[in-house]
Amino acid sequence: MELLQLKYFQTVARLEHMTRAAEELHIPQPALSKTISLLEKELDVLLFDRRGKYIYLNEYGKTFLKSVNQALTALENGKNELNDLSQKTFGDIKLVILSASSLIPDLLASFHKQYPHINFDLIQHHSSSVSPVTFDFCIYSSALKLENNNNIPLITEEIFLAVPSEHALAKRNSIRLNEVAHDEFISLKRGKDLREITDAFCKYAGFTPNIIFESDDPAMVRGLIRAGQGIAFMPSISWGGTTSSSIKLLHIEEPICERTISLSFSGERYLPLAARLFRQFTIDYFNNLRAQEEEK
Repeated sequence: MELLQLKYFQTVARLEHMTRAAEELHIPQPALSKTISLLEKELDVLLFDRRGKYIYLNEYGKTFLKSVNQALTALENGKNELNDLSQKTFGDIKLVILSASSLIPDLLASFHKQYPHINFDLIQHHSSSVSPVTFDFCIYSSALKLENNNNIPLITEEIFLAVPSEHALAKRNSIRLNEVAHDEFISLKRGKDLREITDAFCKYAGFTPNIIFESDDPAMVRGLIRAGQGIAFMPSISWGGTTSSSIKLLHIEEPICERTISLSFSGERYLPLAARLFRQFTIDYFNNLRAQEEEK
């Protein structure tokens, strides 16, 4: 059994798709399929169930994956400890960004100014493909539960309802969410952290939002509100609020609408020096941001 086999198996097990795994590993698919077959032959069990062109990790595979993750994590921890001891390198940081993306450029710029030799691999994608073995840190909000991880709350922000200035409710300062049950909404797409939270707010208020525009981009959401095309939820800090005279932010009295932005990292993996520096820097950055908000 070779180390490369285990790394290949880990990737195939995570994606449950031979072609995508081969692309991620930058090897030909036939070579990857042969490697997995040889591993199964050595273990004398099938690790995947094959159904046509699809593969699924079976119970044998799930059991073996736990041991593989532990073994590869232990080896990676050893490597990182040696790097720290030798001071040969600061290392790279793999950061998954699921929330507060507008705040991250300033965070990273400030960090990079102080630690210019630390590099980042930035990932923004659907939360369903996030697992602790694929990142060093994840910045996310309270809609996502990352189990078996250390999760540090960074900041809690209110979520307003943003309406065009000509909207009937624009003269108000606050509302109950059920008052807009029949309005047309502008929203982020399904799978986005904020979308999961705001859909839950609407469900609690007794309705499903009538979403007429979906976008991946908060700037597009704001632009459509300004154009009078609907209403939308808007986080007070991570989206920077709005200074536009064409948008009015309304406090939502019921239900309480807020979310907590957190930093998540594995509790089982060794944190190298670069990661420890970034963790503390991020905590301090958001502490300062919270203090600035409280002074306003």
